[in-house]
Amino acid sequence: MGRWVLHVDMDQFLVAVELLRHPELVGLPVVVGGRGDPTERAVVSTASYEARAFGVRSGLALKLAKRRCPDAVFLPVDFPVYEEASARVMETLRAVPGAVVEVLGWDEAFVGVETDDPLATAHAVQAAVLEATALHCSVGIGDTLVRAKIATDFGKPQGTFTLTRENWMEVMGERPTTALWGVGTRIGARLEAIGVRTVADLAAADADALVTAFGPSSGAHLGRLGRGGGRAWPDDTPWVARAHGRETTYQSDLTTPDDVRAALAELAARVVDDVRREERAVQRVHLKVRFAPFFTFTKVRKLKEPTSDVEVITQTAFELFLALDDDRPVRLLGVRGEMVPPEGGY
Repeated sequence: MGRWVLHVDMDQFLVAVELLRHPELVGLPVVVGGRGDPTERAVVSTASYEARAFGVRSGLALKLAKRRCPDAVFLPVDFPVYEEASARVMETLRAVPGAVVEVLGWDEAFVGVETDDPLATAHAVQAAVLEATALHCSVGIGDTLVRAKIATDFGKPQGTFTLTRENWMEVMGERPTTALWGVGTRIGARLEAIGVRTVADLAAADADALVTAFGPSSGAHLGRLGRGGGRAWPDDTPWVARAHGRETTYQSDLTTPDDVRAALAELAARVVDDVRREERAVQRVHLKVRFAPFFTFTKVRKLKEPTSDVEVITQTAFELFLALDDDRPVRLLGVRGEMVPPEGGY
């Protein structure tokens, strides 16, 4: 039997979960994000396919989503409900006989299977997920993780698609490098600057030129990516968090240092609650600040001693803020606590 990688990706996951609770919204443009109020500062978490037809996408400001699709129904994010649904999906995937499951997020995972009929296995996985959750998924089939991941988009929604060494160039060769997993517009622009515009260009690119432009690690990775290469089997090693972070976009800008410090204290307390459950102290504090209208900065400081003390983490974050020496109003703050490694390392 052959070894195959299935990339299972839930279709419009958050919206789909909401539609189970609100069947009267099926077929309507639905947007999940923030507190469900498009007049507030928040972004789209997921949009239904009907809303996507109007240009509404994940990460778009809710205000812009409302402009693009005035008739959309806006719903608040409900994390516990999505986490429960995600857990049932992953439990279903792990129940596939002989499956090796590598979870990528709430709504997607790689599933390694040994089978002579990967398409039939993919259909069986879709049926099992639907029966267990009443939710649909798309499945990409590949001989590497990269090919399986990219294949999924060709099968959406509720379908399957196969990408292997044999059809990789036929399907992907003339597409821009930004069609590849992990290649965004910035990397795409840097590739284009050295004459690499398509996936085929990248696959044939000189390895030394890529290393010169992107460094030994990233350059080699990009070369493999252009050929659809990389790992051929999922890794089901349990994921261990390196850090926990919290951030908030404020509906009214913070305009004084006292306001900022109070907000940082609230975020730090939530971070400490998270890291205490890991039973590992914080060794580095990361600060994220977004000044109005949209200027974002990040700073980090290593602590003299690892700690779970809220006041120490708050004060460290506040000192990082003061070091920015910027008196513009603050629209977003984030605090991230990077923990000491677990015993034995990651």
